[in-house]
Amino acid sequence: MSRLGKTSERDIHRSSPAELADLPKGFWAGAVVVHPGQKQPVSLRVDRDVLAWFKDTGPRYQTRINAVLRSYVTAMRERADRRSTA
Repeated sequence: MSRLGKTSERDIHRSSPAELADLPKGFWAGAVVVHPGQKQPVSLRVDRDVLAWFKDTGPRYQTRINAVLRSYVTAMRERADRRSTA
């Protein structure tokens, strides 16, 4: 059994980051595991407040920005697929 499989729900909850504490029920219901591919370095201009918000969320903010962009791309592709098959 994996280490995670041996971890109790109480231990998982206790060790989770604070920002995960108040997620609504069903938040992870549609979650999909995404295995990251190779990253492409880019220069990107974003609004200051947007960048500040992501930086304020802590380390790995660039990874979170990428995750938001990936979610958007996935949703747009799914929408386009639904339209093309309708």
